[in-house]
Amino acid sequence: MSKVAWKSDPEEHDYPAAQSYLSLVGSVSEVDDLVDRLRRSAVRTYKAKDMLRAAGLALLPQDNAHVASDLRKIESGKALSPVLLVRGDLVHGVPAQIADGYHRVCASYHVDENTDIPCRIVDLPHRS
Repeated sequence: MSKVAWKSDPEEHDYPAAQSYLSLVGSVSEVDDLVDRLRRSAVRTYKAKDMLRAAGLALLPQDNAHVASDLRKIESGKALSPVLLVRGDLVHGVPAQIADGYHRVCASYHVDENTDIPCRIVDLPHRS
């Protein structure tokens, strides 16, 4: 299997996808704020295995349609879009949220669990 190649910035359609997912777990105003901050945040890297653990998500199998599609992209050398993340809250037991890119994280894990994945990450809003 090839090494995973990454684009320098997320694709524009990743932000509405993140907004759609996050709207299931947050209010409209919180989600609008998170997505706005994701657009402006710097790219950082984290290991595939750590992203899945922090989010509390299971590794999807290689034969999952979206994971398989991303694995074909990796094999052909096509660069994947960075992942969009919302940091969890350790003190309150809130897991991180992979707002967009769960399938890309899983595909990267199948290549190598230590794959460095570029992402944009923001903190949850502070609640009083």
